[in-house]
Amino acid sequence: MDRRTVRILIERLNRDAEHIARRFGLQYRSIEAERANVKRRYGVCYADGGIKIRLRHAVTGRALKYSALVNTLCHELAHLRHFNHGVRFKVFYLELLDFARAEGIYRPGPSGRQRPAHRAPEPARPIQLALFGGRY
Repeated sequence: MDRRTVRILIERLNRDAEHIARRFGLQYRSIEAERANVKRRYGVCYADGGIKIRLRHAVTGRALKYSALVNTLCHELAHLRHFNHGVRFKVFYLELLDFARAEGIYRPGPSGRQRPAHRAPEPARPIQLALFGGRY
């Protein structure tokens, strides 16, 4: 990943973080790319409000999807209120993620596009065939 791409991703994460933080009354100091040689985590939030986010997969080295970066961002932003992984942290983290989803910031899925709100139901499989793994 070249420096320009990293800069663009970090700028985008900062814009999205500002939007999320403003909504929840959070203050962070900075968002930066995590060093490539750090393999133990996908993000970290320091007590001074500094946040670092890994941009590449720890094993494959491939660039992570933006939705994965936003997921990590919401996790680290939640630490600004709850500096642990307790129940209140988890509830708040999910609240941040839901807000990011509603605002179109977090779009999980195979291609990062919004999933359709309604899917056509799958046809029912006959019970007998389902039990034996058969196809119809």
